Amino acid sequence: MAVALTTLTMARMKVAMLRHAFRGTRAQTAGTGAVLGALLAAGTIYLAFTDPDLLAAGYAVWLLGWILGPIFMGGGDETLRPEYFSLLGLSPRRLAAGLLVSAFVGVAPLVSLTALLGLLVAGVRLGVANALVAVPATALQLAVFVLLSKVSVAVVGLALRTRPGAIVSGLLNGAILAALGQIWVFFMLFGQTGVPAVVWYLPSGWGLLAVQGEWWALGALALLALLLLGAWAALLSRRAGAARPSTRGRRPMRAATANGAIVAKELRTWSRDLVRNHQLTFALSYGVCFAASPLVLGWDGMLPYAGPIFIVMAAAMTSNLYGTDGTALWLTLMTPSASDVRGRQLAWLSAHAPVAIVLTVAFTAVTGGPWPLILALLPALLGGATGLVPLVSAYGLVPGTDPHRRAGNPLRTSEDDGGLTGLAYLMLALVLLTAVPAGLVAIWYGWAGVAVGVVTGVLCHWGLGLLAERRLRSQGPELLDVMRSGRKPQATMKFRFEELSKTHKTIAWLCFGFGAIPLVPQGIIAAVFVTNGMLRHTWFLATYMPSGLRYPVAAAFVALGLAMYGTGVWVVKPRSSR
Repeated sequence: MAVALTTLTMARMKVAMLRHAFRGTRAQTAGTGAVLGALLAAGTIYLAFTDPDLLAAGYAVWLLGWILGPIFMGGGDETLRPEYFSLLGLSPRRLAAGLLVSAFVGVAPLVSLTALLGLLVAGVRLGVANALVAVPATALQLAVFVLLSKVSVAVVGLALRTRPGAIVSGLLNGAILAALGQIWVFFMLFGQTGVPAVVWYLPSGWGLLAVQGEWWALGALALLALLLLGAWAALLSRRAGAARPSTRGRRPMRAATANGAIVAKELRTWSRDLVRNHQLTFALSYGVCFAASPLVLGWDGMLPYAGPIFIVMAAAMTSNLYGTDGTALWLTLMTPSASDVRGRQLAWLSAHAPVAIVLTVAFTAVTGGPWPLILALLPALLGGATGLVPLVSAYGLVPGTDPHRRAGNPLRTSEDDGGLTGLAYLMLALVLLTAVPAGLVAIWYGWAGVAVGVVTGVLCHWGLGLLAERRLRSQGPELLDVMRSGRKPQATMKFRFEELSKTHKTIAWLCFGFGAIPLVPQGIIAAVFVTNGMLRHTWFLATYMPSGLRYPVAAAFVALGLAMYGTGVWVVKPRSSR
C-alpha cells in the first residue's frame, strides 16, 4: 500500500511539473520531437504489416535509442531526481519504484508505447490468443526500455567518476551512436543477407517472440524488468558521492603571461575534467566508427572523412564551453590583460587538431584519396570550429551546473537539456557551413581548394574569435547574471520566439529543423558521392541524375538548405532589426 501511494504521488508530481514546464520554446521543442517521434512510430507499426524480421530490427533500434539518447542529451529526463527525496527515508527499492512509474509520464514513453502497438498488430494477425499476449508484452517491453535507459545512465554516471570509465563509456557510446547514424548501411546489409537472427533474442525482441507463441519470452521480460529495477535501486543509493579525481603527482602550472595562464588552465581542464574526457573520446569514437561503418558493405570511401567528422562532433559536444564553467565565469571576466577567447581557442586546437590530423592523413593514405578535398576540409573545419565554439557559447550560453555540483549525475551539465541539444545541432550546421567554400572549390578545381580552406580557416579563427571577445567584454556582467540566476534578460535577447505568431514559429522550426537535410546529405554528401563515382546511391537524389545535372542538383540542394536557414534567421529576428 505504501509503495502504491508513493508511486501515485510521484506520478502526480511529474504531471504537475510538466504541466508548468512545457511552455514557450521548450513546448515548441517538445512538440517537434513528438511529431518526429510519431512519424517514426508510424513507420514501426507499418513494419508489423510487412515483415516480422524488420519489426524485430526496428525494436532493436528503439532500444538503442532509449539507451543512448539520454546519455547523449545530458542524462535524460530528471524532472524528479532522487536527491529531492533523500530526506524522506524512502528505501532504495521503494524510491526506484516511484521514480519508475513517474518515468512513464512524458512524451518519449508515449511515443514508444505507440511504436510498440506493432506488437498488438502482429498479435491480431496471428490470432486471438496472440493478441491477448500482446497486451502484457507491450507493457513489459516498454518497462524494459525505460529501465534499461535508467540503468545505462546510472552506470555511465558512475563510470564518469573515474578516468578509465569516462574514456571507455565515451568510446562505446560514440560507436553505438555512429552505428545508429549509419543505420542505412546495416539495412542495406540486411537486404543482401537478411536480418540476423540475433535481433530476435535481444531484449527488444522478446515481446515479439512472446506474441508469436514463445511464451517463455513473456516471463523473461518480467524477470528482466525486476532485475533492472533492483539494479537501478542499487545504483540510486550510490549517486551521492562526488567525482574528485586525484591531483597528486601533477606538475604545477607555470606560465609567464596572462594568456599563457589561460592556455595552461584550459589544457589542464581538458586533461582532468572527466566530462571533457568523455566528450573527447565520444567524438573520436563517433568519427572513426561513422566513417568505418560502410566497410561492412565493402566500401572504404568514407574513411578519409573520419577526421573532419571528429572535428564537427567535437565542436558540437563543446558548444556550451563557457556554460560548463558555471559561476567560475567571473574569474574570466576579472582577469586583466588577457584574451580568454584566444587562450581557449589555442587550447581547443591543441587538444583536437593532432587527433584530427593523424586520423585524416592515415585514413586518406589507406584509401589513396581524395587528397585535395580532404586537405581542403581539414583546415577549414579546424578554423571554423575554433572560431564558432567560443562565439556560439558566448551568444547562446546555456546556464550550466558548477563542476563541483555534478555529483548526482555527471552527465547533466545544465538544467536545460533542450537548450543544450539545440545548441549542439546549431553548432553542427554552422561548422559544416564553414567548410562549404573550400569543399566546393576542391571539387571543381582540385588543389586550389586547399588554399581556400586555409584562408577560410584562418579568417574564421580570427574573425569569429574577435566577435566572441567583444561579446564577453560588452556583455560579460549580463552573461554572469544569466549563469548565476539561470534567466536570460529579455532586453538582450537577439531572437524572441515568444513574440512571434504561431505561423512564424512554425516556419522557423521547419527551417531550423529540416534545413540540414537538403544542405548536408542531399547537397554536400551527394556531391562527394558524385565526385567518387558512387551513382544511384540509396536516397541521394543527385546520384540518380544524368551526368550534366548531378552537380547542379547537389548545388541546388545546398542553396535550398542555406535559404531555409536564412529564412529561419530572418523570421525570428526582432522587427526593429529587420
